[in-house]
Amino acid sequence: MKRHTRKRQWKRFFLFLLFLTLAVAVWFGYRFYQKVLHPYQGYANRAVVRIDSGMPVSAIGRRLHEQGVIVSADYFTRYYRMFFAGKKLKAGEYLFDGPLTMRQVIEKLEQGKAILYKVTVKEGLWIGETARNFEAAGLFPASEFFKASRNVSLVRDLDPDADDLEGYLFPDTYLVRKDIQAREMVALMVNRFRQNFSNTFAWRARDIGFSVRQTVILASLIEKETANRDERFLVSSVFHNRLRKNMLLDCDSTIIYALKKAGVYDGDLRWTDLKSESSYNTRRFRGLPPGPIGNPGHASLEAALYPENSDYMFFVAKDANSHYFSKTLAEHNRAVKKFIIDK
Repeated sequence: MKRHTRKRQWKRFFLFLLFLTLAVAVWFGYRFYQKVLHPYQGYANRAVVRIDSGMPVSAIGRRLHEQGVIVSADYFTRYYRMFFAGKKLKAGEYLFDGPLTMRQVIEKLEQGKAILYKVTVKEGLWIGETARNFEAAGLFPASEFFKASRNVSLVRDLDPDADDLEGYLFPDTYLVRKDIQAREMVALMVNRFRQNFSNTFAWRARDIGFSVRQTVILASLIEKETANRDERFLVSSVFHNRLRKNMLLDCDSTIIYALKKAGVYDGDLRWTDLKSESSYNTRRFRGLPPGPIGNPGHASLEAALYPENSDYMFFVAKDANSHYFSKTLAEHNRAVKKFIIDK
């Protein structure tokens, strides 16, 4: 009888233990579901969370919790280490505008689905202006872009003589992360240049006896001389004709570039500047200047390679949007008097 009673007591104890274990498991399972598997939104309408480069997972969890994206930083850290330890959470600014599970949050950070900002770089800007453009957009200091633009290894196969990336930082509208680094931006712009300087362009350059560097230099001059797409091919023809006859290019934009690079340009081009000994002074030295004077767009690269078939040797601005083209010096002088002197 005692043995039977003891047996019953042990059975009750094991049943109680089993019940307790199940109860604890259910409790932990419910908490796990509530904190990890159940979609959560602890903010009102939207939350923007910045994840810094090199931030540890525990710090990421705390920041997400502070912004109301996850219910528990501790659960986030443990869940990540248990199931996602091999996944890298990418830096950037992330927008959250609806309830997500922790898995969905981790996947969003792992895939780098950060907010992208639109930054437009206009045609014809030189490196200094481009650098200040990015600084004004709040991306990175201009000095960092200057430094990154010295990485000529990015174009060594295209231009063995390049001493910076002037001409190869393609002007375009870019969608970038807020935390993008200057070196990443430079690489992105050079890659965009490669996409636009197609094999057709490369073959055409060889056909007319131009290197990639010479093409980019000429395109940068065309870019500075006119914003009128239809006139670019005529401007190109004037430069090609003058180069063919070994004439001075007489392009003031090259002189201005040298002054800007030296940090002494104040908006006025003086007589003394036109007489300077700078190798960029195309009023004194024949041929193309030693390097690009800015970053040309696709239309100017195309114009440099496909000049209009003309006998024009001169051009002068009629207004802000158009030029008058001349075949002879006498005709050009009359145009200068009409559109510049007597205006």
